Amino acid sequence: MNTLEAHRWSLESATDAQGKRVVAAPPGKPFVFGFSQGRVNVEGPCNRMFGGYQIDAEGRLSVARMASTMKACEPALMQADAALSDLLARPMKMELTSGPAPTLRLTSAADATLVLTGQMTPEARYGASTTIFLEVAAQPVACNDLMRPAATCLQVRERRYDEKGLRVGTPGEWRPLYEPIEGFTHRAGERNVLRVKRFQRNPVPADASANVYVLDLIVESELVKP
Repeated sequence: MNTLEAHRWSLESATDAQGKRVVAAPPGKPFVFGFSQGRVNVEGPCNRMFGGYQIDAEGRLSVARMASTMKACEPALMQADAALSDLLARPMKMELTSGPAPTLRLTSAADATLVLTGQMTPEARYGASTTIFLEVAAQPVACNDLMRPAATCLQVRERRYDEKGLRVGTPGEWRPLYEPIEGFTHRAGERNVLRVKRFQRNPVPADASANVYVLDLIVESELVKP
């Protein structure tokens, strides 16, 4: 897997030729780019954009006209979506610096610049995954973990769906999940059904679980009255 596809890229800055910020995302919620098999996916603080991409012989990144989800958000967030989409609509020179903390710099013909930092994807770290569906109860439970006597864990059970997205079979038994789900933040009182990628560590560190769970999609979400 090459460096571009082996990382998820968080947008650190987007400036015009005069250094003025042209894309503004809220603190802690950057746009995140993922590249895979000729497709680019951009997760934003409001909507998700996706489309095909190519890199020509001169190292210019061209993104085909992007589709987008249609979630309504605060005007500032929707403006940030539109500004980024406009920048990606034209070819941009790509400079990729590899290493432990890789950077990706995209520069337009008008000298607008996007600077992104990379974090290795779970697929690059652990290999292939298994997709499962987990229902997360509205309230956490005690872990009963001797190493963490006061800790709480998510309470989960496995769900199954057919190829049409319809529930099938009987849910699994409720159990505490000792591992975190990367990318998911649980809120007390909220029940969720998640599509999750489950990876296997190999070798397994002495102080860690063999399983790694990564959020792929929130399928259902509802508030549960106490």
